[in-house]
Amino acid sequence: MNIKDGEGNAINYERLEFLGDAMLGAVIASHLYVEVPSGDEGYLTKMRSKIVSREHLNELGKDLNLINLIESKIASSQFGDNIHGNLFEALVGAIFLDKGFKYCEKFIYKRVIIPYVDIAQLEGKVISYKSLLIEWCQKEKKTFNYHVYEDTGNDEVRHFSVKLSVDNKVVSKARATSKKKAEEKASKRAFFVFQNKMSR
Repeated sequence: MNIKDGEGNAINYERLEFLGDAMLGAVIASHLYVEVPSGDEGYLTKMRSKIVSREHLNELGKDLNLINLIESKIASSQFGDNIHGNLFEALVGAIFLDKGFKYCEKFIYKRVIIPYVDIAQLEGKVISYKSLLIEWCQKEKKTFNYHVYEDTGNDEVRHFSVKLSVDNKVVSKARATSKKKAEEKASKRAFFVFQNKMSR
């Protein structure tokens, strides 16, 4: 469905998503700057990434059931998991346009910062198990390989499967709707296999 405004411009949530992403980043960056005066740029950037991770934004979007507000000819079951986080960002963008910065800031504090931002807890949160595993393999001089292939299952949505090998031995397998998600899921499972060794 191609909906247009009075000037003929296409209306969709993606432009609002772009704006909401910027608003979330700015408000959270400001909060971290004040709350962690000793944090350098790298630390603050990493902490912000943990707060606005795709996984976290997807949870927020699901909590608000934003997917029920979409007008589309495509069935909601065909959307990827990230649609929930994208819609949450779009909502933030819409609030900013409709109510202004201060109201938008209050919304971000109420929905994101106050209930979820615990600095000490976030410091121990893993953003990417794949990055963590690769870093460990390189440090320990271990070889690793992600063998990804398209899964020809009976699902309506295309899936990918991955076998993760470390030192030529398969340590985990996973399946997801994208190569990136499948690799991350396999990495998380491998992390728990090697957790004791990786924490030394």
